[in-house]
Formats: sequence, C-alpha cells, structure tokens
Amino acid sequence: MKPFKPVKPQSASSLGLALVVSSSTPLLLLNEELVVKAASGSFCRSFSVNCETVVGKELFELGNGEWDIPQLRSLLVATAAGNAAIDAYEMDLKRAGSPTRHLVIHAHVLDHHEDEALRLAVAVTDVTDALQARRANDALVNEKQVLLQELNHRVANSLQIIASVLMQRVRIAQSEETRTHLRDAHHRVMSVATLQRQLASSATGEVALRPYFIDLCASIGASMIPDPELLSLTVEADDSVTTADKSVSMGLIVTELVINSLKHAYPAEAKGTIKIGFSATASGWVLTVADDGVGIQGEHASGKAGLGTGIVNALATQLSATVEVTDAAPGCLVSIVHS
Repeated sequence: MKPFKPVKPQSASSLGLALVVSSSTPLLLLNEELVVKAASGSFCRSFSVNCETVVGKELFELGNGEWDIPQLRSLLVATAAGNAAIDAYEMDLKRAGSPTRHLVIHAHVLDHHEDEALRLAVAVTDVTDALQARRANDALVNEKQVLLQELNHRVANSLQIIASVLMQRVRIAQSEETRTHLRDAHHRVMSVATLQRQLASSATGEVALRPYFIDLCASIGASMIPDPELLSLTVEADDSVTTADKSVSMGLIVTELVINSLKHAYPAEAKGTIKIGFSATASGWVLTVADDGVGIQGEHASGKAGLGTGIVNALATQLSATVEVTDAAPGCLVSIVHS
C-alpha cells in the first residue's frame, strides 16, 4: 500500500486549503455541497481514507458510507447555509472490521468575500481512548469507594468491640482506680469512633468540626452524665473544617478536658454547663473548653499533672498550639491556641 500523501490544494493562494492539508489534526475542507475540497493527511490516516482520491467526493461517500449519518448531514447542511454551527457534536463511527470510534465534530464556515466560494472547515477529534480511560478510571474509583466503605464498616465494628470489652472490664474490676482508667480508655476509643463516623460520611476526607464536636459530646454525655437536667454539654463552633489527623488530636483534647471537668469541677448534685468552642481566623484558630464549676483551685487541688494533662499537652504540641488555663470566674477555661 502506498503511504498516505496529503492532497495539495488546487490553488496555492488559498490559505484555507493550505492550512487543512498541513494540519496535524484530522481536518476536512468542504464546499457548500459538502464535497471534499481538501483533507489533511491525519484525517486520511485516522479513518483509512485514500487521500489521492478523496477530493471531489461528497463527505457521505467516504469509506463504505459510514459517514452518512442523517443527523450529521442535517447539521452540516444547516451550517453551510449559515443557519447553524457545529460545536462538539458527538457521534459513533462504525466501520466493518474495525472497532467503533467515538468522535467529536466541530464545523464552521470560513470567512470569505462575496465573490469567493463558500468553504466549510470540519475538525474531527477521536476521543475513544480518552473516553475509555475515563470509564476505566471511574470504575476504579467506584471500586475504591466500595473498599473504603468496607474498611469503614470493619473499623467501626472493631472500635465498638474494643469499647464493649473495656466496659465489660469496668464491671468486673475490683479496684476503683482500675475502673476509672478503663472508663477513660473507653471514652478515648469512643472519641476516635465518633471521628471515624464523620470521616465515613465525608466525601472530601475533611472533617467539619461543629458536627464532630456535637456527636462527640453526645457520646461522652450519654456515658458520663447520669442526669442531663443537672449537667449539660454545649458546642459553639464556626463552620471550620480540618484534616483527619488534626481532628483526631482536637477530638482527643476535647475528650480529655470534658472528662476532667465532669470528674472534678462539679460536686455531687451540682448544676452546670460545659461549653466547647472553636473559631478560626486568617491568623489562626482557638479551641476552648470552659466549665462553670469549682474553678482552677478545686479542679487542680492536688497540684499534680495527671495523665489527661499530659495527653492534652502532647496533642497541643502536635498541633503546634499552646495550652492556656485561666480562671473563668466561675469555673475554668482551657484554650488551645494556634497562631
């Protein structure tokens, strides 16, 4: 078979013909009767058309008539008449013995003087491979989403099992100190479980802090506050979102501080409210936990830093933040400040 050769324009002065012939994009130049006046070599190679005989044929006669599609014919006729333009018309080109190709067609009338013949430029883009790659990518994304959902399900089940085991140990533990440590561990596990639920419902992998803190406080309150009429947890946060790793640290900080307030800020039958706050600005953010209990002296009467204090300080360091403890008069205010 002879190599394809682009058809030379009949008139060297015709810029349109020259551009079509030399184009690396599949291009056709048609007259008002949709007869081929020039074809680029890339068009001939892409669609197995003989460039030496293509000029003078109607577009719909090319090949074995596979270009004779009624809708394409109507659009080209309307475009040649000046009544329309083809912008990204999609079609399937079906040829015997060859796989179907998905094409995108663009066509418009070239500017011309009144005494010059009308010429219609038709650009053809084969998007078959790109479309198949996109479909394969979509299938891969869907598969990963299914796997991620399965992973989230397994993680949620595992966290629930761990939390249940810890509570079983609380019931059989002989030492009150041991029971206290086990309850604290249970609350920390539930803090991570709450975050996991937020991540599972997020499409972006980011965590909205306000609903996260609300769910977290609901979980802590359900297990630690016997009478919600006496003690309550409230959240006042803006619409900030953050990454999963940062939200883990923030959630554990809130857990530790709320547990500390519930344990030490309120004597038996005392009433009060623990408020969790978060606000962010262009210069940084502040996470706060405030109670209206007995105050700093009562909550820190021993003068010794416990495990919870160490956890809060370590997590604040991970967040490149500082811990500030102030007297709220009444109660205690702990601020985690990042700036």
